[in-house]
Amino acid sequence: MSAQNPKQSSNPSFLSIENLEKKFGDHIAVNKVSIDIGKGDIFALLGSSGCGKSTLLRMLAGFETPTSGRILLEDKDITAIPPYLRPINMMFQSYALFPHLSVWDNIAFGLRRDGLPKDVIANKIEHMLKLTQLSKYAKRKPHQLSGGQQQRVALARSLAKEPQLLLLDEPLGALDKKLREETQLELVNIIEKVGVTCVMVTHDQEEAMTMASRIAVMSEGRFLQVGSPREIYEMPQTEFVADFIGNVNLFQDGEITVETPTHAEVQTEDALHVIDHAIAGELGGKLTIAIRPEKMELSRNAPEQRGNQCHGVIKEMAYYGSDTLYHIQLDNTGKMIKVQIANTERFTDEKLTWEDAVYVSWTSDAIVPIAPSYQ
Repeated sequence: MSAQNPKQSSNPSFLSIENLEKKFGDHIAVNKVSIDIGKGDIFALLGSSGCGKSTLLRMLAGFETPTSGRILLEDKDITAIPPYLRPINMMFQSYALFPHLSVWDNIAFGLRRDGLPKDVIANKIEHMLKLTQLSKYAKRKPHQLSGGQQQRVALARSLAKEPQLLLLDEPLGALDKKLREETQLELVNIIEKVGVTCVMVTHDQEEAMTMASRIAVMSEGRFLQVGSPREIYEMPQTEFVADFIGNVNLFQDGEITVETPTHAEVQTEDALHVIDHAIAGELGGKLTIAIRPEKMELSRNAPEQRGNQCHGVIKEMAYYGSDTLYHIQLDNTGKMIKVQIANTERFTDEKLTWEDAVYVSWTSDAIVPIAPSYQ
């Protein structure tokens, strides 16, 4: 990971969360988390159900009162300010559109409640309709729109009031997979054009990786790791993070057998891992080795290298078009590992299939050592 403090954005600090905690009786939903979010960031709270991400978002919105800690927006403490007085807007997963109102009137609703002049309201709505490419749907009711169009109406309504902070609660959760993928970048482009700072909650790792400039992976009310999508994926600091973000092979209970400033070796039950750089650990210490499936290779013949290889049999195959995922059962331990191979050629003479004996290999750069102290 870079030397930059992961709790700080590269952009000037805009939203600061300081030791924020929320208890429901004896249950700690959010456990003293702290983070700085920069102006213009799209920040994702990523985790499975019950990890505390939605509770944290609701505290930012003012719908939940923190047990302790502070929320600062541009250095102003907003912890005790009621939701309707915060310069914040929240878009819910259900969109919460008024079914009896047109697209135009749905977007106008909050502006009218603020008592703005009619010409100001009209100008803001026309701008939002153009930005979200909804101009020709302005007179339609929500039930006459597709899921993606409804989502854009909800976004336009949230942005029309020009909030300083936009909160998104599972923003694409109501859409099917194909539409969700199409809408991710569209949503990011709209948010970036407006320039609003955004905090989003999602359990979908792909959504967080695609949309967010920074991600906090949450579990049991805590931040396990905060960083850019690349940092989270390529340099996970815990087994949980490595396993939660994408596929990974974990070689556990490794022992450091060689440790120098330029070279290290870790022996696990499954393989010898040779690393061409220093690692955080001492001779005889314990490590888990994490390797992504797409960073491994398959071959029928033994690779000409010391370590960083093992042997097994193909037990399962899944063809995805662009790549094939192989499930390999290792000879020495019976452990199942995954290897993802890109299908760069339409036809190949050396086709691997079920029950083939294969060697699995990887380079030093593919190895991510995870210290037990992080687990």
